[in-house]
Amino acid sequence: MAKLTLHGNAIKSIGKLPKLGKKAKKFTMVANDLSKVKLKDFKGQKVVLNIFPSIDTGTCAASVREFNKRAASLENTKVLCISRDLPFAQARFCGAEGIENVITISDYGKGKFGKKYGLTIKTGPLKNLFSRAIIVLDEKHHIVYTEQVKEIVDAPNYDKALEALK
Repeated sequence: MAKLTLHGNAIKSIGKLPKLGKKAKKFTMVANDLSKVKLKDFKGQKVVLNIFPSIDTGTCAASVREFNKRAASLENTKVLCISRDLPFAQARFCGAEGIENVITISDYGKGKFGKKYGLTIKTGPLKNLFSRAIIVLDEKHHIVYTEQVKEIVDAPNYDKALEALK
């Protein structure tokens, strides 16, 4: 169980991030057009999982914008922005913001991704949403970098995450 904070108040997630070197766990989520998105869809590509509570909060929206800006120059890499927001909310945000270089996907149904990856928040006002985390996968989908942001309202370390892709 990870100990996190929201504006300095303690909250907990259900687990810990997967270990470096391990193969990423399979997942299926929903894209903005309601199609299914699976990890295997990105076979042979590096993948950045940008995970956050809700696209409708300042820090979460900023992370999608920042990864969108940086993703344009990444070779053989997909950035997946993952939350439990409805796909319609993700599509609305991306349309309004001109987001085209990242893929937003939703785990709105049962939250299986958050449970598999130990990211579901267990206590506090964000209960059942995901904690803020970055997980970077190599071309074979082995985990090469993880970061769970301790204070939910803080931004992740973009530079360090993208450096792991080299």
